[in-house]
Amino acid sequence: MIYLRRFSLPGEGEELGFLRNSRENKRTCYTSRYPFGIFFGREVPTLELEPVTILCGGNGSGKTTILNLMGERLSLRRGTVFNRSSFFGDYLDLCRAETAPAFRNAKEHSRVITSDDVFDYLLDLRYMNENIDHRRKELLEEYADARYAKFQMRSMEDVDRLRQVVDAQRRTGSRYVRDRVMNDVVEKSNGESAFAFFTKEIQEEGLYLLDEPENSLSPRLQRELVGFLEDSVRFYRCQFVISTHSPFLLAMRGAKIYDLDSIPVRPCRWTELGHIRTYWEFFQEYKEEFGDGVFPL
Repeated sequence: MIYLRRFSLPGEGEELGFLRNSRENKRTCYTSRYPFGIFFGREVPTLELEPVTILCGGNGSGKTTILNLMGERLSLRRGTVFNRSSFFGDYLDLCRAETAPAFRNAKEHSRVITSDDVFDYLLDLRYMNENIDHRRKELLEEYADARYAKFQMRSMEDVDRLRQVVDAQRRTGSRYVRDRVMNDVVEKSNGESAFAFFTKEIQEEGLYLLDEPENSLSPRLQRELVGFLEDSVRFYRCQFVISTHSPFLLAMRGAKIYDLDSIPVRPCRWTELGHIRTYWEFFQEYKEEFGDGVFPL
């Protein structure tokens, strides 16, 4: 499914025209006019988007900038803020986005997901787990006090205490605590929790802009994420625009890849990318250490 059909950045003539005529630019001194100038001389074409479109390039190539511009132009929901210069809104006004009619209904589910969103989610889980650990200690103390208490019921006001004592005497300490602590105690690694975040946030029939989703994920989980994204496109009518360095994500079936390091910027196969060549050269350098290439299970 395609919700965002095309996205274009302003041409160099438009950028220069704004900077030449802007009153604010003339009367103030800014060290940065970001994002003006980021794509000067790069010959970025109108991006023709597919169900999966990937933006790839080195640090500073503008991958995240384009995702932020897309998200703001379409007024997509996002969790964390991003750095906006004084000129960001002016540059955004010069960008163009063409959406399909289906985007109207998909917008409710659509959003921008960044590494900061995942990081904040992991912090929330850690905070919750710390509170759960504190509650566990309280319950163990409560269990010990109830199990070995010499209790005698004297009035109806003692009913709750009686139940507590009887319950403690019938159960082990771990069972007593487990039955009272939240059922969704998080006992996953950061990577497993990060993967769970994507499966929770990505719903059917939505446009999702993912900024380096491979962060925090092991190679195995990156491959699982690829399977999840491919299924979301195939069966749940999602569209993804992804910035990434991950070879696993770049190799997604049917993905259209824009190489932001090339001039002009152009679509290419993932095996043509410079940093994929770096991976290949690295493994070639150490190929003798792999022996016969047979790995133990």
